[in-house]
Amino acid sequence: MSAIRLLVLGAVRQHGRAHGYQVRNDLEYWGAHEWSNAKPGSIYHALKQMAKQGLLVAHETEPSTAGGPPRTEYEITEEGTREFRTLLRASLTAYDQKPDVLSAALGFMVDLGREEALGLLEERVRVIEEWRSAVTEHYVPEDGPERLGHIGEIMNFWVHSADSGAEWTRGLIRRIKDGAYAFAGEGEPFVGVLAEGEENPYRTDETHPGDAQ
Repeated sequence: MSAIRLLVLGAVRQHGRAHGYQVRNDLEYWGAHEWSNAKPGSIYHALKQMAKQGLLVAHETEPSTAGGPPRTEYEITEEGTREFRTLLRASLTAYDQKPDVLSAALGFMVDLGREEALGLLEERVRVIEEWRSAVTEHYVPEDGPERLGHIGEIMNFWVHSADSGAEWTRGLIRRIKDGAYAFAGEGEPFVGVLAEGEENPYRTDETHPGDAQ
């Protein structure tokens, strides 16, 4: 599962309409270029591809007053919203050891209702426990991974990652049950995107031809 589609659809959705550089700026604000494949080229490619697929609508805007070329603004469609929610739900429950997928889902989890988010996270714990059980049953020798020499450290790492992932998820479940965050239908949500013209303290200095489109 790739995080880039969820990230791009979610960023466009939060703005209503957004041009490519706004989407890039938001994702850099989240640090997504560090923990996912949300690099400039991937972002602009995803925008164009999802517009072709009917998940986004591309609107050409007027040229800038500074004389630059017109920028394309993107707007999510009903089909795109359905795809966004499908990806979000799957990413909250999946356990594939790719932190970018879960990280992307956490950024948009408040778009769901509180009870639905809790149910998905509880399912995630079940999936992790099931995965751990299957791995230790089939791949760990009865007398422990040490029998495999240093290769056993791979299994130690997998099991430790699963245990810590389940523990962290249970903690998040507790926080949400205790009332943390404003979920869908609970009032004004936290705004996790930058306003037009707002300075991004985390932006990179890398330029890309798509920035002007």
